[in-house]
Amino acid sequence: MTDPLERLKALQGADLPVHGGRTLAYVYDSGDPEVDRIAREAVAAYAGSNALDPTAFPSLLQMENELVGFACGLLDAPDDAVGTVTSGGTESILLAVQGARDARPDVVRPRMVLPATAHAAFHKAAHYFGVEAVIVPVGPDFRADARAMADAIDEDTVLVVASAPSYAHGVVDPVTDIAAAAAARGVRCHVDACIGGWVLPYAARLGRAVPPWTFAVEGVTSISVDTHKYAYAPKGTSLLLHRDGSLRKPQFFASAAWPGYTMLNATTQSTRSGGPIAGTWAVVQHLGDNGYADLTGRAFAAVDAIVACVEREPALHLVVAPDSTLVTLATDETLDPFTLTDELVSRGWYVQPQLSYGDHGPSIHLSVSAGTLAHVQDLASALGESVVAAQAAGPVAVDAGVVAFIEALDPATLGDDDFDGLLAASGLVGASEQGDLELPTRMAEVNAMLDVASPAMREALLVAFLDRLQRPAFGARG
Repeated sequence: MTDPLERLKALQGADLPVHGGRTLAYVYDSGDPEVDRIAREAVAAYAGSNALDPTAFPSLLQMENELVGFACGLLDAPDDAVGTVTSGGTESILLAVQGARDARPDVVRPRMVLPATAHAAFHKAAHYFGVEAVIVPVGPDFRADARAMADAIDEDTVLVVASAPSYAHGVVDPVTDIAAAAAARGVRCHVDACIGGWVLPYAARLGRAVPPWTFAVEGVTSISVDTHKYAYAPKGTSLLLHRDGSLRKPQFFASAAWPGYTMLNATTQSTRSGGPIAGTWAVVQHLGDNGYADLTGRAFAAVDAIVACVEREPALHLVVAPDSTLVTLATDETLDPFTLTDELVSRGWYVQPQLSYGDHGPSIHLSVSAGTLAHVQDLASALGESVVAAQAAGPVAVDAGVVAFIEALDPATLGDDDFDGLLAASGLVGASEQGDLELPTRMAEVNAMLDVASPAMREALLVAFLDRLQRPAFGARG
């Protein structure tokens, strides 16, 4: 019988590395092995614990309350602020939207006002909870247009949203003006600080210019902040903070309408593993203020070094100067961004391509961690080599027939055969009768094809791709 732990090691060999500072999306690396050791041991110790009932596992309740207290101190929260530990940024955002909706039962068709750069999790919340997303274009600096957002607020608006920072571009919205406009109309204002919530406060303490965005801004009613990002905690925790308890109360769910135990939940989940909570608490206790200040300094030193690298490459430019630890690059006409991404990946640097949106072309996203600093010179070399290689390879061209095929389809009425045709055209599915996936090692042609498709068509194709990926693996019983 195969040793399952040995098989895990083999399976993990195909994954992106979570340590080493070279995976510039999805993971956040402190670069400190002791942080990882403490997190792993705490997660293992509480893997079987269940945060569903705080009276059954009071240690988890204590840890959650201490995490919320630490975050309240970071984010200038008033004394009567409250918070909840969630499973991630998306759940924090879902709960912020659901709570805002349920706080206004008088509104039949609730709406929320979002800048166009707000995270896609708000669109997910709109889909789940029946809250119309009113999208407001951003300014040329990719920050929310506060005046336009104010004009979009009406009697059905239950929530107004700002980002600190936005994921795609790494800039902080004008929270002061947005929150003031929301408060003037009696509407909640949520700041999505899932990325910046644990790093921007320390950046400000280190003397970097950070626009105001915390609870110190009047009118901010809730903030989401992910601990599994720049708190360098294990995956699976975020915080949703409210200015006071009355704002959080609509988030809770209780039901005694069945013969079992009375269900009582603070989040969308019922059973919640204690592992991520304990792992997060242990890391925060270990690092403390001084540790986070040091890690923040390292992360921003890496950001500054990467910005300098970009400025030395004539074919590259920053889309916008970053306010936080997210850096977004764009290329000139001599350099294909998707080929550049492939070249960087081939040299051991995972960066995230971002497709065209509206009037803006494709770009490359980097989430920079403290662990990246030790390897910045390697990144600089890889970036220079990748630019030369990508320029030599030339632009990726999408076959005119594929473009015509995409343009002729209606994503709302696509059938299975159409999906299969798109998957085959993308190179993501082979030509076998089983339609086996053939994941290419280079993604430039796939990304170029997605880039010419409409957003709705991109969604349709990727949903079909995910459907093909998630199929039963029979014969895996050991």
